Amino acid sequence: MSLFSPNPSSWRRWFPVLALAALLTPFEVKMRAQTTALSANTFLNSIGVCTHITQGVDDPNNVGTCLNYAGIRNIRDDGSTNASTIKNWLAVHTLSGAKLSLLPINGSLTNSLYEYEQVAVSNALLDVEGPNEPNNWPVTYLGQTSSNTNSLPIAWFQRDLYRAVKADPKLAGIPVFASSEAGGSEPNNCGLQFLTIPAGAGTLMPDGTVYADYANTHNYVCDHATNVLNNMAWGAENPTLNGIWDGLYVEYGHTWWSPGYAGYSSNQLVTLPRVTTETGWVTSGSGAITEDQQGKLFLDLYLAAFKRGWSYTFVYMLHDDSNQGYWGFFHTDYSAKLSATYLHNLTTILADKTPFASPGSLNYSIPNEPATVHDLLLQKGNGTFELVVWGEQAVGSNNITVNLNGMAPSVNIYNSTLGISATQTLTNVTSVSLTLANFPLIVEVPSALVIQHAQSKLQVVWPAGVLLESTNLQGPWSTNPASSPYAINPAASQEYFRLQ
Repeated sequence: MSLFSPNPSSWRRWFPVLALAALLTPFEVKMRAQTTALSANTFLNSIGVCTHITQGVDDPNNVGTCLNYAGIRNIRDDGSTNASTIKNWLAVHTLSGAKLSLLPINGSLTNSLYEYEQVAVSNALLDVEGPNEPNNWPVTYLGQTSSNTNSLPIAWFQRDLYRAVKADPKLAGIPVFASSEAGGSEPNNCGLQFLTIPAGAGTLMPDGTVYADYANTHNYVCDHATNVLNNMAWGAENPTLNGIWDGLYVEYGHTWWSPGYAGYSSNQLVTLPRVTTETGWVTSGSGAITEDQQGKLFLDLYLAAFKRGWSYTFVYMLHDDSNQGYWGFFHTDYSAKLSATYLHNLTTILADKTPFASPGSLNYSIPNEPATVHDLLLQKGNGTFELVVWGEQAVGSNNITVNLNGMAPSVNIYNSTLGISATQTLTNVTSVSLTLANFPLIVEVPSALVIQHAQSKLQVVWPAGVLLESTNLQGPWSTNPASSPYAINPAASQEYFRLQ
């Protein structure tokens, strides 16, 4: 049996009937000044997928080819100490550069550390993950097996796994992900709803027990839904919402298994380090959506997760399988479904492998932005801004305007469902009009500084970034707090400008 459940709704909690007004609100006003970008490379690094190499379902050569095509940078797989399996993992890493998130060996720290060390030596290990859904697959450790009345073996193993990883110099710098579903499903209060048990929590495990660096959920976007709703991805990634998804709140805020235990406050959940190691929606079988719906939803999902603070998101799964289900980006023969094609387009448009510690900022606004429209500002290492604007309108569309502060010499518009070439190029514009339905558009704004005449004076105009000035080309440079356009006196002494 797969460690990744092919039918998530069968083991998810049942939720109270809620009025999802927050998801369906027609409009909200979002006012911005300067918006600091996030690194495009960091966003691309957040994209992951679940594979079944360990179980022999996935062929490593085909996996590597598919990852390269779709631009997926991480895979998650079952744990193993088998030499051939480890060789296959590393072959995928060599072919694609993808890093691995690996599950432990049930109940064995020694075997778990062995597999992690074999992968880490090749710089192919992304993280160490705790037990997968122990509410479905019990953990045996220290002579006891977890059950629907006792989670202590899970807690002991996760605690000791964390300690062992942090004490192992071969695993230096490798983060530990929590055990998925373990917090929300704990029948007795072992404190698994915390990364570190705080003082006075009243749990069975001692205060100060450390379990993980990242919270870990299986907030399937399809959970308890029979069709795609407005803000389907946005709601699934909400860290504080007790909605139809098995999200962060019911795993780490207030656990869903009766009687339920208190965890982090809503304010704490917003900043809690977190990952999703399973999510998705099938294109065949019960509750299926079309390939087009899946492809657009998966783009929204990766974007919404990153925008809302999730460090990594793994979609279940890479390719369809008659036993595991039709969750994949690729068909059973590894040919691309629309979800793979759309993701290929997005990752190609945003392609960037330059770490960017301090991205710049762009002054833009979207007046009367509908509640089903969301935006994410990214910047590439070459300075180009990529403003991704996506809709999560289940039916129909919205017309919006993106206002830029000052004139942009050129703007490229991309539609990630149509291809990798710009669908429109605009010149000397101060605003961009978009029609959004249920997928993202990319507004590309090159970071450029232009000096132009304005009546008897000169103006410095730039679409984004912080203006620096100096009287000497070699510096020193100082920050000019002005916004674009900035008027300068031609009669003044020489002056140089650049953008940061």
